[in-house]
Amino acid sequence: MRRFLLYISLLLQVALFSYADALDNQQHVLSGDKSNGATGNTLPPELPAAQHVQLGADLVDTALVELRKLHQPLHYKIRKNPGILRTVLHLTSKALPAIRLTAPSPASSNDAVSGPLLHATRLLEESAQKNNSDALYILADMNFYGNFSHPRNLKTAFDYYQKLALLNGNSSAMYMMGVMYSTGVGGAVEPDQARALLYYTFAANQGHTRAEMAVAHRHYAGIGTTKNCETAVKYYKRVADKAIAWYRSGPPGGMSWISESHRIADELGGIYGVGASVSSSGQNAPHKNPTSDAQASIEDILEYLDLMSQKGDVKATFNLGRIYYDGQRNLPRDYVKAREYFLKVAGKAWNKKGQVFENKTPSFHTISCRAAGYIGRMYLRGEGVEQSFRLAEFWFKRGNEQADQQSRHGLGLMYLNGYGVEQNLDLALKHFNAAAETVYPPSHVQLAALYLDQGQSDEDIYAANHHLDLAAKYYNMEAYYYIGEMTYFGLGRERQCEVALNYYKAVAEKVEPFVSSWAEANLAYEAGETELAFLEYLHAAEQGYETAQNNVAYLLDPQKSYLTIPQWLYPKAQKPALLQNPTLALIYWTRSSRQGNIDATVKMGDYYLGGIGTDADVDKAVQCYTAASEHYQSAQALWNLGWMHENGIGLTQDYHLAKRHYDTALETNDEAYLPVSLSLLKLRARSAWNTFTNGRINSIQDEPTEKKEWSLSEWINNFLQDEMGYYGDDMYDGYEDAMPGADSDLGAFEEGDILETLVIMGLAAALVFLVLYRQQRQQAARRQQEDEARRQPQEQQGQGVRAAAGAFANGQQQQQAGNGGFFPQPGAPGFGQWAVGGVGH
Repeated sequence: MRRFLLYISLLLQVALFSYADALDNQQHVLSGDKSNGATGNTLPPELPAAQHVQLGADLVDTALVELRKLHQPLHYKIRKNPGILRTVLHLTSKALPAIRLTAPSPASSNDAVSGPLLHATRLLEESAQKNNSDALYILADMNFYGNFSHPRNLKTAFDYYQKLALLNGNSSAMYMMGVMYSTGVGGAVEPDQARALLYYTFAANQGHTRAEMAVAHRHYAGIGTTKNCETAVKYYKRVADKAIAWYRSGPPGGMSWISESHRIADELGGIYGVGASVSSSGQNAPHKNPTSDAQASIEDILEYLDLMSQKGDVKATFNLGRIYYDGQRNLPRDYVKAREYFLKVAGKAWNKKGQVFENKTPSFHTISCRAAGYIGRMYLRGEGVEQSFRLAEFWFKRGNEQADQQSRHGLGLMYLNGYGVEQNLDLALKHFNAAAETVYPPSHVQLAALYLDQGQSDEDIYAANHHLDLAAKYYNMEAYYYIGEMTYFGLGRERQCEVALNYYKAVAEKVEPFVSSWAEANLAYEAGETELAFLEYLHAAEQGYETAQNNVAYLLDPQKSYLTIPQWLYPKAQKPALLQNPTLALIYWTRSSRQGNIDATVKMGDYYLGGIGTDADVDKAVQCYTAASEHYQSAQALWNLGWMHENGIGLTQDYHLAKRHYDTALETNDEAYLPVSLSLLKLRARSAWNTFTNGRINSIQDEPTEKKEWSLSEWINNFLQDEMGYYGDDMYDGYEDAMPGADSDLGAFEEGDILETLVIMGLAAALVFLVLYRQQRQQAARRQQEDEARRQPQEQQGQGVRAAAGAFANGQQQQQAGNGGFFPQPGAPGFGQWAVGGVGH
């Protein structure tokens, strides 16, 4: 009941906040950002002039002047991957005992604040006492992120955010309160998912983009509420609409940026290291070969390409231009260098008069036209040069000579929008279609948009869907957005809430600079500011980024060392208190697992098995390992199940099942050879002792082989297969290089061989028949001889009997001569039946 009354009071407060905000719009850039939210490592800009100046505004301006003296922005550093020697030295230095001299901690946080920071802090606090919203927000951020080297105090930060939210319903302040209630970070407040969702919703309803993503993700994943696709898709659509509007507000062709989203654990081979993690084993393992650059750093690649470029390698020169133009994480873009390399390539294909050198190969001209396409793109967008549609058209036409995709698409954009040329839809379609023939995703999107704009016929919608599907295969963001819109409204596609949600979610998460703090988080992590990086990753994790959830859990993970070393032998620096939260780590491992991260699922099992961040629950550990092994085939999970069967922890102790899991782990990942071999060696020893002592545990047994009774047809088929299997593939190598259309002797060879086999089988069958027939004849002859031998003694004994009875017989015949006698006489009608024993039958 008390919680219900609390929620009612909060709802009334929000209603009052919204009403006050409508009457007096006093939110400055710092205190009411409705797109990205405030970032923790960015210096606030000058405050714009407002119609109504808040009390203490002059103090805020003076404080900002002092803070700008302290501002030292972080920069990316190009990191070079360590070689073998450097890695060995690093591990050796880590293994050696270290002696650390620690000074006593300061008595209070105020001792760390001095000079301009102290002056600015006092000015802001004085302004905050006058309820100045900008001062409140700046102080809150300084205490939350530790900006300008201010001591971090999350409890104080929460108080400032809460005061600002109660003052005027500031959306950014309520969003930050939602973050703190959701995570309980730093112990500022007790975690409360219901309150977190409530404050997120308040901020989202005011248009705060990060809050909208947080609310959408919670309804999508069922965090603090039941799953609700319709509510989730509503908020994700809001963010996707803003993202596409921001993307299209850029130069021709849309905004461009470097993707910063990544898992920091993958830099070390994954959560469990190289080979043991799913992210670095199996099909995800880097394919190494003598010429592979899988482990090379970007610095090494640039050095190698520059050397090849100086030797005249045109392809290396072009690749250098592309790398500097596209940029990547830890390597900012450099349009000046990119243009220099592209011009260097183009200068070898065209002379100063624009004439093509005829002595070049076709592949050389193809690379030159691609370089021309990039130069035209830079002039069209004004990247590194002053924007010039005339020069853009000039270079695009050069690139079009060899059907360069980018050049054709650029010409299509110019004719479609009238950039320096007269608008011509037919020419635009011509160039877009030409680029789309070679599968250029942006051209497919433009064609789909034109089909959707020109009519609503079934043919137009079908053509638009076709082009969008082709572009979506290459992860084109606009294609995702269009497909999400068509699926959400049921236009040309079946309306499916979950499908539309996934496309909107992908669009929202792709526009990283607009909606997230990835850049600030990565900068802080590269600079060694682990706590600041954790707080920045926390925002992205709450917005639903699986990679950020994985990063937060990895930073909080207390089990990163797989070889336990005594503390007295290896004294390590104590982990910051902010990162000592295994319960929160388990929460984000779980959320990362639910979004398909396999290693996170295995990690969940480790936490439940060891009781880390929760009570030990062996059954849940078994469920996690089973899910990771059955559905995703994780070798680590299979090995864990084998270990549990071997030791009878959570599963029935069964050495045979343990061996089966160990074998399956090795089949799943070849790199598990050493641990599996050692485990099997120990397991066989235990199984042998169990068998010797007649133990109750099921020992290792030979796998039963299924015996099958073959029929005659199956026996003949198997015989033929074995006969044909004798001939290896190398016997047919000479027939593979036959001329196209020529007659091959392979078919005759196969037919003759089969016929010969059948003849041999027939002869063998005939031989078997003759042998069997001969045996029967011999047995019949032997039985006849035995019968004759038994018949001779019987005949000798019967001769005397017949002589004595002869006289008696003659007498009887004479007496019966008158009436025919007792037996029929020869020639009588019954003589034949009597002779064969027919009398009486």
